Amino acid sequence: MSSEPKSSKGGGWKAAIFMICLEVAERFSYYGVAGNLINYLTDVLHQPTAVAAKNVNVWIGVSSIFPLLGGLVADSYMGRCKTIYVSSIVYLIGLVALTITVSTVPSSAREAIFLTSLYIMSVGEGGHKPCVQTFAADQFDDEVAEEKEAKSSFFNWWYLGIVSGATAAILVVIYVQEYVGWGIGYGMLAGVLAIALGMFSIGSWTGNYRLQAPIGSPFTRVAQVFVAAARKRRLCDQRVDDDGHSGGFFGHENKVRCRNNGTDEVDGFRVRALARTPQYRFLDKAAIIDSIDASSEKRNPWRLCSMNQVEEVKLLLRLIPIWAQCFIFTMVTAQLSTYFTKQGSTMVRAFGPTSKFRIPAASLQVVTGLTILISVPIYERAFIPLARKFTGQASGITMLQRIGTGLFLSSIAMVVAGLVEAKRVETARENGLTDSPKSMVPMKIWWLIPQYMLFGVCDMFTIVGMQELFYDQMPEEMRSMGAAAYVSSIGVGNFMSSLAITAVQGISGKKWLVDNLNRANLHYFYWILAGLSAVNFCVYLFVTKGFIYKRFEYSESGNEKEMGMQVHPEGNV
Repeated sequence: MSSEPKSSKGGGWKAAIFMICLEVAERFSYYGVAGNLINYLTDVLHQPTAVAAKNVNVWIGVSSIFPLLGGLVADSYMGRCKTIYVSSIVYLIGLVALTITVSTVPSSAREAIFLTSLYIMSVGEGGHKPCVQTFAADQFDDEVAEEKEAKSSFFNWWYLGIVSGATAAILVVIYVQEYVGWGIGYGMLAGVLAIALGMFSIGSWTGNYRLQAPIGSPFTRVAQVFVAAARKRRLCDQRVDDDGHSGGFFGHENKVRCRNNGTDEVDGFRVRALARTPQYRFLDKAAIIDSIDASSEKRNPWRLCSMNQVEEVKLLLRLIPIWAQCFIFTMVTAQLSTYFTKQGSTMVRAFGPTSKFRIPAASLQVVTGLTILISVPIYERAFIPLARKFTGQASGITMLQRIGTGLFLSSIAMVVAGLVEAKRVETARENGLTDSPKSMVPMKIWWLIPQYMLFGVCDMFTIVGMQELFYDQMPEEMRSMGAAAYVSSIGVGNFMSSLAITAVQGISGKKWLVDNLNRANLHYFYWILAGLSAVNFCVYLFVTKGFIYKRFEYSESGNEKEMGMQVHPEGNV
């Protein structure tokens, strides 16, 4: 929703390329920090493994929750473009501070300043993450056929781009951090982000971007529907007829007009009118015109809402259960940057028996990235056309089916991870290394590749599906919040991972998750997560059974169509 038309300049991929460069740089920077953070905390700051894992989870969680606030600020006050500028600068400040901290700050004060720098990055992430992807998607004009078609593939290729940035960081930066120096490694991240921010500025200066003005807090409109429905809770709900009202005579001058091109006028803004749905019918009462509304010269938005406004709230209510079902998935994937990495650090990481080069344990996360890089084009070019023949869906499978596939595979991935870890512990025991945590277990790190690959496939299904769902199904004026909702699920999952570690430590008497992984029972923890994932998938199937996708209302005649509010002929009943 916008109070001014989008700019006609640029558009499509021509404008989106600047946002892609910035997002790739941000992901490069983020994974350059997050990918090896647990090793810095344990090896340099000497934190216990469980404490370091929880610290990583909390930092990732905070970084993923802040986008909810950033999305609200962008949609309500600053606009997406300005929010991207400000947040990216804050993010860059955090990276520079991090570089200085690991290079020059005395060890006695390093931990406090290091953690402060991390959370400065979190603030920047809060504004950057919900806006860049949404702003890039906004560059595709739905009213232009070729741009609308390009937009349907945008989310796949967008995710491919950011995975490329993350993969580059894991391959290059982590190696530099461990074998050259932490200061140089973090300095590389700051330099790349500064260059990308400059490129984004060039796109703005040349007028390539379609801009949307902020419209004020969208939560006000949501609250108005609940308040209005509560005030009219005693009224009898009536189905609207083809003319969009119940045949009464009150308040015709207050009706919201729906143009014959499928748009709705609400408070001076033009939006596409949503089709009415049967779910959450108690909210429909917010659109009934009673005797008080009919006698008022001016519409009170806290008593009377348009049906379009009501349907926007229904969209949000339908998405909340889907959002919640993704928490377990993101809790499971949190292990990629914590315990999976610590597993690898105990295993043989040389390429050959005589090779002196050892792959950094955290660098094995590149397998997940490479899996995504390979699977996204296969999904786009092979799977979708094949699935389209069976389902008739333009996208091959629906967004919810795509998310559900990843949820199912995540349970299998954790079972595999548990089996590999059980094999690693058994190997350590057979070689008398149970009490030698610093000795390398004679088992190649390549044993971990299957679990990393499975999570790559999971991400390709679930993460991309979430991105598309929370952009496509959100009200237009809340799309930054939609992106924030997807990111925040990652944050909640990381908080849940931290709580799960604490709970398992308490239940097991700190015997399952000890610093010495050769004596720990990490595989039990993995199998618990596998069980939770399986249960979560079953609940997801139940929750999504009655989901209704967004539909728009179009008039069938050339005349202006009145719709959007019901008239209650008997007033208060």
